[in-house]
Amino acid sequence: MCIGAALVSQRSDDPDAGVDAARLIVDAVRAAGRDTGVSNALAGVQLVAVAGGSWTYRNAPRLVAQAIGATGARTHLIVPGVLQSGLFDRALSAIARGELDLAIVCGGEAKWRELRGHITGAPGTVTDDADAPLPDEVVQRHGHLISPQEIARRMYDAPTHYALLETARRIADGQSVAEHRDVVAEFWAGFNRVAQANPDAWNRTPMTAAQIATTTPKNRLIAYPYNKWHVSQQNVDQASALVFCSVAHAEALGVARDRWVFPHVIVDSNHMVPVSRRAVMHRSPGFAIAGARAFALAGAGADDIAHVDVYSCFPIAARTQALELGLGTDRPLTVTGGMAFGGGPFGNYVVQSAATMMRVLRADPGSRGLVTAISGMITKQGVSIWSTEPPAAGYRFDDVSAAVAAEVGEVPTVDGVDGSGRVLTYTVNADTEGPRRAIAVVDLGENRRALVASDDRAVAAHLVADDAAGVVVQVHADETFTLL
Repeated sequence: MCIGAALVSQRSDDPDAGVDAARLIVDAVRAAGRDTGVSNALAGVQLVAVAGGSWTYRNAPRLVAQAIGATGARTHLIVPGVLQSGLFDRALSAIARGELDLAIVCGGEAKWRELRGHITGAPGTVTDDADAPLPDEVVQRHGHLISPQEIARRMYDAPTHYALLETARRIADGQSVAEHRDVVAEFWAGFNRVAQANPDAWNRTPMTAAQIATTTPKNRLIAYPYNKWHVSQQNVDQASALVFCSVAHAEALGVARDRWVFPHVIVDSNHMVPVSRRAVMHRSPGFAIAGARAFALAGAGADDIAHVDVYSCFPIAARTQALELGLGTDRPLTVTGGMAFGGGPFGNYVVQSAATMMRVLRADPGSRGLVTAISGMITKQGVSIWSTEPPAAGYRFDDVSAAVAAEVGEVPTVDGVDGSGRVLTYTVNADTEGPRRAIAVVDLGENRRALVASDDRAVAAHLVADDAAGVVVQVHADETFTLL
């Protein structure tokens, strides 16, 4: 169970006025220890697990362990691309098996400080552990989040992939560009309203749906149809930590019962299908299956969940989860304000959202909370359910990857085609001068697709100005396309 949770942040235009990511994570761990209400909560920590980030420390969990005096603790580093719900399970299952009594799960970033260092030319001090031994365990992801064709089309960034999914959803819902723009903006404005009331949110500035939807120099187009404020903001200085332990250990420490929050179930799917190969691009069978399994194990349904935080890197991620988990969009789907407003520290958002959920559940004893995780582009899916009441059957974990693999269809993307096809979905990357590069997934017929791009700014501008859904384009052997 969780007995301590904390989030910390800093924000200064002077890099020397703040600390680097490692020290910020340590601050979060110490704050989580204080949150337990007992002075010796971190004594005897046996495991320190850190969610990997954009930083390059050799052994971040060892830096944390040394800082809190847990020199004998095992150290685990979970690289980006591994589900953070799985990070929780590493600690929780070991506790459930009696292998350890006390564990720390933490992570964080200091990207704002780093950005200010680039701007000012004075980056500030950064912890150096280049000579440290490697962590006891480095948990790597297996397989590829994006396909060779996607890499070849320079589709390295998340906004491009998620924008393709967003447009696929618009097309499936039969919406016009204007209808879709307004629906998404109003949905995202709901996340902003939650952030306004969250003292830990990175950006609490009120923002209307119209402000989110309107492209301006301060809300520039990133990947059509997404502007800046549709997108996860990762240039933040935020860290968070959770203290997990057994019931016996909490009792021995003297932690008050009102600090306890129990994990009931965690269900993950690690089956990966790249965005451009998904047979149905606007759905996520992984979330439908993982959610159904989590509800079944918890003996609950969507209507029994009082508090929700869905992984919210982009609107389509949150909207897809609402659809597949049966949550609907007429209820709050975040307790933080989401990654565009609450803050999206790279690789660590789920630790942050879970820490916030622990506080929410303590304030509403007996209620249930649902926290989800995503890795990649809705590529891997994690669902967890928590409560201040202990689970009748004990904590349980399940991996439904095999069931998801049996359900998810794939359509191959082929290279070297010279012919015509119909646009299934598309996006346009932009720079400070406006639309610059168009990318489309094209149906070639006979269960084949082409993933094509155009660096012609006129084509890019046309796709932003006019709906290209379902239009026929000319595909060329060099994986470019032209409008007919």
